[in-house]
Amino acid sequence: MTTHTSARPLAGRVAVVTGASSGIGEATAEHLAELGAHVVVLARRAERLDALVARVTRAGGRALALAADVTDEAAVRAAAERVANELGGADLLFNNAGVMLPAPVEELATDQWRHQIDLNITGLMNVIGAFVPQLVKTAAERGVADLVNTSSIAAQNIFPNFAVYSATKAYVTHLSRHLRTELGPKNVRVSAVEPGIVGTELQDHVTDEGALAWLEGSKQAMEWLTPQDVAHAIGFLASLPPRANLQQVTIMPTGQAS
Repeated sequence: MTTHTSARPLAGRVAVVTGASSGIGEATAEHLAELGAHVVVLARRAERLDALVARVTRAGGRALALAADVTDEAAVRAAAERVANELGGADLLFNNAGVMLPAPVEELATDQWRHQIDLNITGLMNVIGAFVPQLVKTAAERGVADLVNTSSIAAQNIFPNFAVYSATKAYVTHLSRHLRTELGPKNVRVSAVEPGIVGTELQDHVTDEGALAWLEGSKQAMEWLTPQDVAHAIGFLASLPPRANLQQVTIMPTGQAS
């Protein structure tokens, strides 16, 4: 059984965070380190990861940066091998890398469709394939492991022009439910986190004028979530007793109706 103190409930745990160079991933890596985990931060932008590791270290935490693109299966497997060899394997995986590119389907923005599917689905599966064996192994040794996948409220609700993005996130939520039935008996807890609107770099990638206008209007109408809000939710679910699994967490801005 993993041992911890109330102030550092994740002490002794190894947490891998993808999409860690900004936004929710960056905030979650810092928070998990505050809770005592040795964090492994994985993303494409090496300089951003190095700066994150420096901040975690200055704050008294431990972190390792591994620059990799989650859509590159070989690179992800190489990163997983380093985690196994240097840290004994991950027992917490926050599978967070993703992109949001809304557009009307009639525009036939096939490059954007492909990019979202490649990153939000194939990239997610590459990470699962590389790290789930470690989660199963460490859960058997330590009593618990966690797989947390970033989905979205768009997996549940309907937003015009977000069809492809929403479909990728519905995949994440439904996949997580199925994986929970496979991995739960092996002491691996599986959770899907479904945030509403969070102020991150996701919005910076949006090019569709209609979606940009909708996002700007929502920003004026309500206070968006911060990445730290989501990070604290993830820290909470990972800190629960091993017997308890929050299988699906929806976190919304108070002013967002749907």
